[in-house]
Amino acid sequence: MSQQQTSVSASAESSGNPVSQVLNEFLTFRLGSEEYGIDILKVQEIRGYDAITQIANSPEFIKGVVNLRGIIVPIIDMRIKFRLGNAEYDQFTVVIILNVSGRVMGIVVDGVSDVISLDMDQLRPTPEFGSVIDTEYIKGLGTVDERMLILLDIEKLMGSTEMGLIDQAVN
Repeated sequence: MSQQQTSVSASAESSGNPVSQVLNEFLTFRLGSEEYGIDILKVQEIRGYDAITQIANSPEFIKGVVNLRGIIVPIIDMRIKFRLGNAEYDQFTVVIILNVSGRVMGIVVDGVSDVISLDMDQLRPTPEFGSVIDTEYIKGLGTVDERMLILLDIEKLMGSTEMGLIDQAVN
């Protein structure tokens, strides 16, 4: 167990709460009218939408690449990836720079909301839709007050064979 996990477990035990109540922190963002969340530990930084160099013959959802302090970073437009209509870029559009399995990449979203902590009572399993809707990349649903968040498994999404952004040997 890491030092951080030990301190979290110790503090949960000393407060009388069971260890299962450990909070999960998520960065929330908007795509269209829906709110999504990704594990905050995967987020490296948040940047404004800027000039992106397009790469020939890349899938439509891969907008291109940017040079981030000497690292070439692929940029994925999540609205196009999830087939949520045409992406419109405005002053609220941001790129979330992620570090997933040692690989740096960016995702374009309509806007970042905030960082929220969810305990186990606020997490719900992914509903079953059969083969109608692909829920493979959804960890579950989070509820905060009246808000419903779609929690993404960003490692599974970026490691999928369709995306091809993470070496399959890593997974």
